[in-house]
Amino acid sequence: MGVPGATRPTAVRGEPGRLRPLGSGVVVVGVIAVAVAVAWYVMPKATPDRPAPAASVPSVTVEPAIAREVTRTVVYELTGEDVARNLTYVAAGGDLEQQAAVRLPWSVTVQRTTIAEQPVFSSLVAQSTGALLCRIRVDGHVVAEKSVAGEGRQLSCSA
Repeated sequence: MGVPGATRPTAVRGEPGRLRPLGSGVVVVGVIAVAVAVAWYVMPKATPDRPAPAASVPSVTVEPAIAREVTRTVVYELTGEDVARNLTYVAAGGDLEQQAAVRLPWSVTVQRTTIAEQPVFSSLVAQSTGALLCRIRVDGHVVAEKSVAGEGRQLSCSA
């Protein structure tokens, strides 16, 4: 037995399933055209953008504002029954002043220096043995007033 002879099939022109030589050339040219178009589109975006030169801005000299300081008179008043404990208030220079116990009525006047346009921070905290009333005056004007009643209650008054 022998192997049948291998014969090459012959192509019939125009038969489906076979690429024509002209069609292959069109595909190759199309792929090259797409590659060139993509490269042309991407390449300019890959280079760094250079900012336009800044326009010269004239130099402006700003003088620092001079803050005018004023002295404010702060009066702390505490009234109530008998004694207040653990009294704390903002004293001259913004420091805290503390007293363990004070007899009521109690008051203190403090001179505070501040910038004219800013309010002065004032605060008084005390613990009661009964009813307590706090009043804070700045330059004669009442800026805070508060009261509490009851043993051991804490009064916090600030402006």
